[in-house]
Amino acid sequence: MTSPFIMAAPNGARRSKADHSLLPITLGEIVKTASACQAAGANGLHLHTRDDTGAHSLDAGRYNETLAELQQNVPTLAVQITTEAAGVYDVSEQLACLKLVRPTWASIALREIARAPELAAQVYGTCADNGTRVQHILYDAADYAQLRLWHQDRTVPADQTDMLFVLGRYLTSRSSQPSDLNPFMETHTGSARWMVCAFGAGEHTCLTHAAHLGGDVRVGFENSLTATNGTPWPDNAASVAALKAAIAHPTPQPEPIGG
Repeated sequence: MTSPFIMAAPNGARRSKADHSLLPITLGEIVKTASACQAAGANGLHLHTRDDTGAHSLDAGRYNETLAELQQNVPTLAVQITTEAAGVYDVSEQLACLKLVRPTWASIALREIARAPELAAQVYGTCADNGTRVQHILYDAADYAQLRLWHQDRTVPADQTDMLFVLGRYLTSRSSQPSDLNPFMETHTGSARWMVCAFGAGEHTCLTHAAHLGGDVRVGFENSLTATNGTPWPDNAASVAALKAAIAHPTPQPEPIGG
């Protein structure tokens, strides 16, 4: 099996120190976590920044400052910014972020852009013009179908094909499970690169399953704080290291000591 690309997603838009004391919020914490996750086996970082109150931010200046620090400290780690709205930003603000930051890589939730379909071609065209690699966040097969339509009518350029399949949601009582990937795989055709993230204690089980099907994986506190048995991970790097080991050796792994 070809080793999957492992992306660390260490904080997300919603969680705080109240959820885990080592969830990175500040610039220094993000850089330190990125370095630790790379040492543990991560190939990339899914980047969320926060404002001075700890709230989700798409501020271009804050993004550029963080990207510069990451380039200085972890130059070989691929960095993907998020454009997540998180109930705060509209599509015009997401577009403005992409124009001002001009990131190398960005994740874009298709259903968020569909809130303003008149801006969709401009969003994806801006990424094409700036050389920004796009990863489409898809929550279900309907999102996948919409992406196909936008490819057909050229709203989305033909070469913007990377996808992230999201298994589960925030605030759900059910942990994600490998069968949640089935609707995506039944829809997926072709050679487009795909990645999976999964919520809850089933995260590593889902990601290991996806890796063995040929997918890439996204892991970290944005999606799950605990191992399969519910024990909290000491930090993001511990989760990355355990996932890497599970993918390489798909046998039961020791659960972490709580931290």
